[in-house]
Amino acid sequence: MTAPPGARRGAAPLSDTARAFASLDLRVRRRLGGLLHGDEAGLRLGPGSEPEEVVRYRPGEDDVRRIDWNVTARSSEPHVWRTVAEHERETWVLVDETASMDFGTTDLEKGDLATWVTGALGLLSAGPGNRLGVAHLRPEGMAWSAPLPPRTAAMQALSRLPASPDQAGAATGRTPTDAGLPATLDLAGALDALGARHRRPGVRVVVTDFVEPDGRTERPYPWERSLRQLALRHEVLVVEVVDPRELELPDVGPVVLVDPETGHRCEVWTSSPRLRLEYAELAAAHRTSVAAAVRAAGAGHLVLRTDRDWVDDLARYVVRRRTPRRGGR
Repeated sequence: MTAPPGARRGAAPLSDTARAFASLDLRVRRRLGGLLHGDEAGLRLGPGSEPEEVVRYRPGEDDVRRIDWNVTARSSEPHVWRTVAEHERETWVLVDETASMDFGTTDLEKGDLATWVTGALGLLSAGPGNRLGVAHLRPEGMAWSAPLPPRTAAMQALSRLPASPDQAGAATGRTPTDAGLPATLDLAGALDALGARHRRPGVRVVVTDFVEPDGRTERPYPWERSLRQLALRHEVLVVEVVDPRELELPDVGPVVLVDPETGHRCEVWTSSPRLRLEYAELAAAHRTSVAAAVRAAGAGHLVLRTDRDWVDDLARYVVRRRTPRRGGR
């Protein structure tokens, strides 16, 4: 799914938000309907509806309606089913909204893609009692959106899609070329804050481009330890958003590159085959290193590109990762 040509993030009228929500809802339901709906299975026995084991009946403690008559007949003693505890799914999405996300060379910027993904996650996690909250990592620090029913949270997320191209840079309050104040909180700090603020086990999704403020492209990354700690308690999915121009440079002659985090400018000659080759090799090595770090932390990893059908990529990931209800965490 793509936004209208030239569209960027901002505050869209309600009618535009409603149309975007309806379009996304239809697209997601066609591709992923039913794959993530339902309650969250617990890790221990308790109130629920899914049988787990058969035990001897204890008068006054067990429910006689759960007596297993087949086992009772074979053993000559009353036995009952004990069930797996079920509870609501709590999902939190950490969205990177730093300056590097305000970049895109197709109809979709990375920040816009992050917004669409947040909306899709709201639709996918919809279910009785489920809640979805959004944590925003911005240059000035963290902002928190209160947990809401997932479909309401999806609508709220999509309301930030732009109504016109005149709202460029509205999400961060500056344009990519502004040399504003550095971020007071990096991705590692945001992950720590998310883990400390919401400790109840659930689903945590991190949407980011992994552009380091210091330009680091090799391990160890500052966020590795924080991501590993988050994955110890929660089911974590990392969604990495990428623009094609971050992977390779086109042959367009002299180009002025601007660091969106610091405003630093650098002029390069893109017609040099050696320069383009070295750039592509460094970019590929960085993506490989990030993938290895995410995998070592025990989190799922999904790469979405601004020039691809991201709904299709999301659907393939969900189908590939789909496991039986009691097949593990």
